[in-house]
Amino acid sequence: MSTTSGSSPSEGAPGERRVVLVSNRGPVQYGREGGQRTTSRGAGGLVTALSGLGRHLDQGVWICAAMSDEDVAVAHESPNGVCPPELGDGDLRVRLVALDPGAQDAFYTVIANPLLWFVQHHLYDLMTAPNITRHETRAFESGYAAVNRHFADVVAEEVEAAGGDTIVPRPIVMVHDYHFYLLPELVRARCPQVFLHHFVHIPWPQPDSWRVLPPPMRDAVFRGMLGNDVVGFHTEHYARNFLLGCQELLGLPVDLSAMEVLVDGRVVRARWYPISIDPEAFETLARSPAVLGYEHELLARRRDHLILRVDRTDPSKNIVRGFLAFDLLLQDHPELAERITFLALLQPSRQDVAEYAAYMERIRHTVDEVNAKHGTSDWQPIELHLENNLDLAVAAYKQFDVLMVNAIFDGMNLVAKESIVVNERDGVLALSENTGAHEELGAFAVTLHPFDLQQQADALYDALTMPAAERRDRREACARVVRQNDVAKWLQAQLADIDRPAER
Repeated sequence: MSTTSGSSPSEGAPGERRVVLVSNRGPVQYGREGGQRTTSRGAGGLVTALSGLGRHLDQGVWICAAMSDEDVAVAHESPNGVCPPELGDGDLRVRLVALDPGAQDAFYTVIANPLLWFVQHHLYDLMTAPNITRHETRAFESGYAAVNRHFADVVAEEVEAAGGDTIVPRPIVMVHDYHFYLLPELVRARCPQVFLHHFVHIPWPQPDSWRVLPPPMRDAVFRGMLGNDVVGFHTEHYARNFLLGCQELLGLPVDLSAMEVLVDGRVVRARWYPISIDPEAFETLARSPAVLGYEHELLARRRDHLILRVDRTDPSKNIVRGFLAFDLLLQDHPELAERITFLALLQPSRQDVAEYAAYMERIRHTVDEVNAKHGTSDWQPIELHLENNLDLAVAAYKQFDVLMVNAIFDGMNLVAKESIVVNERDGVLALSENTGAHEELGAFAVTLHPFDLQQQADALYDALTMPAAERRDRREACARVVRQNDVAKWLQAQLADIDRPAER
């Protein structure tokens, strides 16, 4: 394991609120083009959601992994680790952490993805997978645990450099997502008075789902998370599942009315904060020349109806079943032939993981089958794009009649929120009941049951044929919910919960 990171700790002035933010991906990404170093905003929904955090903090540092070769080079040559001004985020510094390549591979491609991701999204066919062997148990220790230990050391360095447990208010560590479940307990052991807040961006399943993992692994996950003061989730359901896991798997006393668990004489609180977007930013992007250009192209070839989906090619997104439901829709309603297009804008995801690569091939095969079955010489029912093109996605957001989100399980699904605030055709959300977004928007959406193909096909038809006034009312209600509960409110709710216990 390398001990190199992209900065040395910096001192914070006494009395300032010192925040250490931890995530696998960070806000800046380095590359090479034509022999020159390039700098861009980090990819991913988590980075987007956290991009405004610096404006809410007095001083802080964002600790993240060096993902690319160029990131590693920057980590080694930049002792101050300062994000370039044009990509800066308030007063947050960026500290890139370079890892041993073998440990990083075991951490990410063996344990974080697919093992933890598949368990938490209910993706395993338990008759055949997972088969946990010495390979996985070694990867957990030499990869996942080792990376968590290394990051915990970096976090502790930053806390101690800022005054450690002696400053008031005490330092705050905000940890994000499933990559660092072990880190809070490790930081707590070294810095007992630090305030630890952990937000989980993916579903947290019921206790029995965790029994897929061997007891040493699952106990380490829960014990690591119990190092926090507050554990945050997208929904109350996920927060309750976490507490039930503490009760059933570890035998700890839980108060479900207060949403708390007692461990080692400390109270750990489970809370929920539905993540959201910056509506104004998306509305501005929707008016940009690039988006308007793609919109013009879409309108030029538009038919009577447009169904849209925008997703990563992740098995949890249930893309293949969505296409099979569309196949049923065309069988049941032949009058839709040549009048409808299913536009699928899919971003290839984690193709270095075998399960993801295989799922990509299933997507291609299913699209070919549906198009061969129903298409004509001048009409392909499914228009598939495999690329990461935000401008095209936003153009399509503006023009869909129905947006399909039929995920098996999804922590939130921000596509539903992004699309509905810029849509100009009174589009209808067709939304899986197993997404976090359904808790907020389900009352105004058409609900999809992700394993019932016929129900999905019928729901798509209902959405396509819904009276115009009802479509308008539903879209306006959804957009109102998103605007009233934007990403700033998501951040402020967490900071308020951090401040209240800290004051006590």
